[in-house]
Amino acid sequence: MKRGKRYLEAVKAVNREQVYSPEEAVALVKKCATAKFDETVELHVRLGVDSRHADQQVRGAVVLPHGTGRSMRTLVFAQDAQADAAKAAGAEYVGAEDLVDKILKENWFEFDVVIATPDMMRFVGRLGRVLGPKGLMPNPKSGTVTMDVGKAVEEAKAGKVEYRLDKTNIIHCPIGKASFTEAQLQENYQTLIDAIWRSRPSAAKGAYVRSAYLSSTMGPSVQITGQASN
Repeated sequence: MKRGKRYLEAVKAVNREQVYSPEEAVALVKKCATAKFDETVELHVRLGVDSRHADQQVRGAVVLPHGTGRSMRTLVFAQDAQADAAKAAGAEYVGAEDLVDKILKENWFEFDVVIATPDMMRFVGRLGRVLGPKGLMPNPKSGTVTMDVGKAVEEAKAGKVEYRLDKTNIIHCPIGKASFTEAQLQENYQTLIDAIWRSRPSAAKGAYVRSAYLSSTMGPSVQITGQASN
């Protein structure tokens, strides 16, 4: 892949052989985020587990103390009192079978988070093949299948992020924007890495966090310690 001059200049600031502390890594990533837009800062963590085995899955959700810097549009499948609670909490879209049909027939995806009450899953299940690949399918483990939809909407809008393994046993997750202060990014990072450590499966053997990197949308990756706080 051919890289631009801005990226090549940023790479010079990163020592590929060094593992940086959270403070050093955050400062370096911010320094290297020189694009004309507000770049997203992401954490990438390779774990010493095998996602092909059910007892080694790592998945969860956590509310970042300073949010992600992104406005999250929420879609809630609920009826009656739960639907009213979702609307009161600020959900952009609330409905039932009508929204299932809209997604399937119109290829409509103007939302970032999907939440559902348990009784709605009989309808939402029809969306598995389209929501699943996008990482949008509601799941009890991430708190998006719940009777307390009002709380779920509030958490989503406050900066709740879901982390899960991909097929290569890596977690990719945003921790904020390059415009955040170093302190805000450090705190968001530590909150997320602590949550990942708490999710360590009992079946996991050996080193749990094999490597961890921070990067901005257009910047180089910076290796970080990846340790939980004491």
